[in-house]
Amino acid sequence: MGFRHVPVLPTEIQRFLDLHPGDICVDATIGGAGHAKGICRSIFPDGSFIGLDRDREAIDHARQALAPYTSMVRLFNDNFVNLPRILAGLDIDGVDAMVVDLGISLHQIRQSGRGFSFQADEPLDMRMNAGADLTAADLVNRLSEKELSGIFRQYGEERWAIRIARAIGAARQKAPIEKSRQLSEIVSGAIPKSRQPRRIHPATRVFMALRIAVNRELDCLAEFLSFGPGLLKTGGRLCMIAFHSLEDRMIKRRFNALAKGCTCPPDFPICACGQKPMVRLLTRKVVRPGQAEITANPMARSAKLRALIRL
Repeated sequence: MGFRHVPVLPTEIQRFLDLHPGDICVDATIGGAGHAKGICRSIFPDGSFIGLDRDREAIDHARQALAPYTSMVRLFNDNFVNLPRILAGLDIDGVDAMVVDLGISLHQIRQSGRGFSFQADEPLDMRMNAGADLTAADLVNRLSEKELSGIFRQYGEERWAIRIARAIGAARQKAPIEKSRQLSEIVSGAIPKSRQPRRIHPATRVFMALRIAVNRELDCLAEFLSFGPGLLKTGGRLCMIAFHSLEDRMIKRRFNALAKGCTCPPDFPICACGQKPMVRLLTRKVVRPGQAEITANPMARSAKLRALIRL
């Protein structure tokens, strides 16, 4: 079965990137190559496209999906925290546009066989990079109940974190927890029926928290935000799509800080730090999908887009 994924907010991404033939563009999380195809069409024939993804299957799919643009495409099976090194190796000192979509792909959920879905019966893996050492099963079976509840609370904002961690601790004393459906049933059984969420599966937050922990997603995002905007040329644009409140909060704070420049305390009568704004915000408020897109692609419902331009 082929690689399946539907890009989120594709029209908005194209509008904010404002691409032109000959631009140098980066898709730092290429996924199903939906955004990548739109970018390549816009910068063809003289542009340069650099695509990254930790998932080897995504890169293999992108190579096929972007075959019409082979001459201007460079693909890397790598984490976006290594983007500066990759650009340096290509002798590129600045890019015109960059997109970072932090969502998980439909392919990873439904077809990867790595346990991302609580509805499947797959090995409890959850690694974006299948060659990485740590799996979700390692966390679930090795961490203390206190450590697990901390992950569920911090990354999943799960109110029943302690009860769920205790249920996992009791279950793994009988046998290791190795399958996604097995974990899903344990989590669902730990939450009182009358208090289970109506709009999402009871295991949603726990699975999301484990995926974030396994792939160090928030750590990687923080590192990217520290250098990403600086990779843009003057006038270069960056679009970032988050699906988690913690991710969006990090992006919002970093974008706002770069747009403000000055780091002096509010009660200072004049600026003493001398720092000037580095960017201008293209999205004063977060951009969300419309109802038509959500109806066509339910996975888009929690997407939040923010964009900026380098000054």
